[in-house]
Amino acid sequence: MKLLNDWKLILLLCFTLGLAPFFPEPHLFGKIRWILGGAVGMEFKDYFDLLFHGFPFLLLLRLLFFKIVNTTTKPPQQ
Repeated sequence: MKLLNDWKLILLLCFTLGLAPFFPEPHLFGKIRWILGGAVGMEFKDYFDLLFHGFPFLLLLRLLFFKIVNTTTKPPQQ
């Protein structure tokens, strides 16, 4: 569980796996644009590829959410 809360590892995953391949454009951006265009012709492997490349960003959003919730719900210290 500690690996899922490691900021450095999550950011490394976002910049490497999340944005791979870097040229001509990251898969994640292409897949999102494809879905926004109606997802015509997308197959199971395309959705899996979107999940695979988007998972590091989901982990990052999870970390940000817990960070915000923990800072707003702490009782005031005396």
